Amino acid sequence: MNAVKPANYAKAKARQLQNALYLAAKGNPRRRFHALYDKVHRGDILWEAWKRVKANGGSGGVDGVTIEYIVKEYGEERFVSEIQDALRNGKYHPQPARRKEIPKQDGKMRPLGIPVIRDRVVQMATKMVLEPIFEADFKDCSYGFRPKRSAHDAIRHIRRAVKKGVYWVVDIDITGYFDNIPHGKLMQLAEQRISDRRVLKLIRKWLKAGFVKDDQFHETEMGSPQGGVIRPLLANIYLNYLDTIWEKKFAEIGTLVRYADDLVVLCKSKEQALRAIDVLKAVFAKLELEMNKKKSKLVNLWGDGQGFDFLGMHHRKIPKRMKGNKEVFVLRSYPSKKAMKNMRQKVKEVTEPRHRLHWTMNRMVDELNPMIQGWKNYYGLDSFADKFLNKIDWYIRKRLTLFWNKKHNRRNKHSKSGQTAILAELAGLKKLAG
Repeated sequence: MNAVKPANYAKAKARQLQNALYLAAKGNPRRRFHALYDKVHRGDILWEAWKRVKANGGSGGVDGVTIEYIVKEYGEERFVSEIQDALRNGKYHPQPARRKEIPKQDGKMRPLGIPVIRDRVVQMATKMVLEPIFEADFKDCSYGFRPKRSAHDAIRHIRRAVKKGVYWVVDIDITGYFDNIPHGKLMQLAEQRISDRRVLKLIRKWLKAGFVKDDQFHETEMGSPQGGVIRPLLANIYLNYLDTIWEKKFAEIGTLVRYADDLVVLCKSKEQALRAIDVLKAVFAKLELEMNKKKSKLVNLWGDGQGFDFLGMHHRKIPKRMKGNKEVFVLRSYPSKKAMKNMRQKVKEVTEPRHRLHWTMNRMVDELNPMIQGWKNYYGLDSFADKFLNKIDWYIRKRLTLFWNKKHNRRNKHSKSGQTAILAELAGLKKLAG
């Protein structure tokens, strides 16, 4: 590794490589790339990959090595240089992910995979090399985990379609998508663009790396690498089959909008919507995936009788008075009931712990403000959402009143709410609405 290079040298070189790969893939849709492994272990690529992994943060894997340890004790250049040597010499072998379970809102547990940092860096480097190739093939209907695309873009796509006369929505949930991708079929789809055996071998190793839970090793026979940096790319490669089939053969049935494994089909008639369901079932069967019948539904957007949840927002046609007292129905997007519940829970987790009663109002506000700003940036897409975001603002003031009264041992925990609101405002508390 060369430390003398300018700070942004690796980033610039990585972007240059990615642009070249994208243009080559876009220029020849049938081309299979055979010389990629040497690019994965290039010094500038690995260094940029490490910088991105370090910026993402997170705890260490089964080997106990943390980002802090690498930065402060082991040495970043030494760490990246050893990864480069292992890849060049064919001695790199991924380790199993550390399995941790975190509670979900419904009381169930969500499994979380934490790969070792070395594996995260190699996966990031591989993703940087492969992503532009597959980006050349990915369709406009796909928005999840892609460069320069966002959930807001997906929602805008939905709005454009609805303006053109959509009255029926097929809202689809895929049962445990990320954990049920068949390895064999995924590799077949990857091989349509990649012929470099060493890169394909890397992907297979990550798919089979397994995980460790309670000091017990478990093999992985299905699914993308849990917690892996490359996991979203592999998931998009697999469902790009659906996107491609839909664009070629079924676009006239309805507009497909997909964000990772969340997808909707927007149709003008019920007949088209029912046809869309049949098509999706057939494609899922071919991909060995299963439609979640409990969570998937057919929604009638006529009037304001029904709506659907997508990407944390509820989408529904709401009546609006126009000039001449004419009433029209306009699609509005605002936080879903689940999103509202999650926001309240997050606020409670910050303000409730008794060991924080020694905190000042300023410190409490400093803790809350980044969350509030994040929610405002996301859920404030539609001004109609203010009606719902006001409720969260009220709840935040309520929780701060409880905190402040407990801190001062007041008997009435809900008293002096106005005084507390002024204190919070002076401390710089942000608002969601407006």
